[in-house]
Amino acid sequence: MAKQHPKVIAGIDTHADTHHVAVISETGRHLGDKEFLAVGSGYRQIVEFITGFGPVSSIGVEGTGSYGAELARVLSREHFWVLEVMRPNRQERRLRGKSDPLDAYQAAEAALAGSRVATPKARDGAVESLRVLRAERNSAMRARVAVMAQIKSILVSAPEPIRAKYRGLSRVAMMSALEKSRPIGDPAEPPNATAIVLKRLAVRYRHLNTEVALIDTELDAILTIHAPTLRDIQGVGTDVASQLLVTVGDNSERVTSEARFAALVGVAPIPAASGKTTRHRLSRGGDRQANKAIHRVVLVRMMSDSRTKTYVARRRQEGKTTKEIMRCLKRYVAREIYDQIMHPHPAPFAGQLRALRKAKNITLQAAADDLRVWPTALSRLERGLTRDDNFHKRYESWLNDH
Repeated sequence: MAKQHPKVIAGIDTHADTHHVAVISETGRHLGDKEFLAVGSGYRQIVEFITGFGPVSSIGVEGTGSYGAELARVLSREHFWVLEVMRPNRQERRLRGKSDPLDAYQAAEAALAGSRVATPKARDGAVESLRVLRAERNSAMRARVAVMAQIKSILVSAPEPIRAKYRGLSRVAMMSALEKSRPIGDPAEPPNATAIVLKRLAVRYRHLNTEVALIDTELDAILTIHAPTLRDIQGVGTDVASQLLVTVGDNSERVTSEARFAALVGVAPIPAASGKTTRHRLSRGGDRQANKAIHRVVLVRMMSDSRTKTYVARRRQEGKTTKEIMRCLKRYVAREIYDQIMHPHPAPFAGQLRALRKAKNITLQAAADDLRVWPTALSRLERGLTRDDNFHKRYESWLNDH
């Protein structure tokens, strides 16, 4: 009978230029450690170094989303079980000290114990493309806001003849007028320099607008192919959908339950009771950008969704505050989005509603009056611009009864 070699566990402390690798046995005994360059040849040497100690059980890697991203991809392609290792807490670090070998051994020990570890994002599919595009979009949006703020700041102290040209104009009209201006004269003169700078800033603003629009088109195209049903949810647009997919990652199976997704997006209720007060509050952990996206969905629904408005009114009568109501809504929205990500199902086809209404010679106003909704809300539902599955069924039943 062939002798079986005991399995080993590796830990890797990643940096920009080098990665430090440590290997331990299944009993926690230190077997060896070594530093490698963070380049393609270094990744191959890491694989050879780890496998030289025997069959590999798992590999704990720090920074799989930054310095260790490419290394994690290489190890996954080699069919190793890669775990993302969280940074040890400060108290433990003060007690045990810090160095690259120590950090690598601690990563291996965390992988062995299964503590402070998580499944890393794959970063090899369409969601990674969304992440990169969103990073560019965010910087372009910040730059656009900065340009507008700078233009307004310059206009505040500009000479009166320049200020008079753009006083009272809307933002769009002002930017168009600034871009079409033809400043002349010596830039050494303050009025001429001001006019020249304002025009250049307006041109920069237009370029940033064009860049953001192009990115939005690319994001929309990716979502249409890879997540076509996610935006069917009420209040979820391109920006929100792309952010939530980036938070989940290409390997959505890493989020194993709706409760885990709620914790990931920072909407998991946690106890906040004291004395005679029994209450919950939302977790302040998780991805804050994803939490912001969920918050936007809730705000949209509170303003435009009839079911949400009814729910808010009922909860207010029960004595709930706005924050408590939004906490409940966020958890509901997270549950709905998780189900759509893991088990996508398209929205009901709304085109037949309009055809059925017209076949029965019912006007939009008459239907809206009888159903007690705004005609515009009914029209948007018929055109598929909004999704409300419950109201869709109610409207369809009403049409069939007439």
